Amino acid sequence: MDAIATHRQREDAEGFAALLQRHRGIVYKVAGTYARGADDREDLAQEIAAELWRAWPRYDPARSVSTWMYRVALNVGISHLRGDGRRRRHLVPFDAALHEAEAVSGDDHEQAQHLRLLQGFIATLDPLNRALLLLYLEDRPAREIGDVLGLSASNVGTRVNRLKQRIRDHVAPSTPD
Repeated sequence: MDAIATHRQREDAEGFAALLQRHRGIVYKVAGTYARGADDREDLAQEIAAELWRAWPRYDPARSVSTWMYRVALNVGISHLRGDGRRRRHLVPFDAALHEAEAVSGDDHEQAQHLRLLQGFIATLDPLNRALLLLYLEDRPAREIGDVLGLSASNVGTRVNRLKQRIRDHVAPSTPD
């Protein structure tokens, strides 16, 4: 009986490893959104992968794998952000990605400026809105975003519209007439 259990565990681990490899972009996107600095992002990616492994036995195959992965990864990212906030008490929105955007020259300069402003804006958002915007920018349907975040699809639409307005106000503040 032990040989059968060991074989099943190995198959389960191999299946999980393949799944994680196929969807690793989710892990890195969430880690990049909720952590600053390369080392912090790598640590958070490892923490997300570990939590996905712990949650793997509870995965319901009737649900979308990417929705499940986003839900777990975002919960870990939000917990990380809260813990980081308690440790640091100051949000520093500029990291390597922002400095890389500054290095862009020529025709891409304006696009890099907008990217810097958007990243700075995202860094100021509360965890729920940060997750919402991340999923929206990933072109996830409102229903899936709602499933991940525990919101109705109409609530997602309303929140996205409000975030779009806040982005417009942040990126291109209105000038007095």
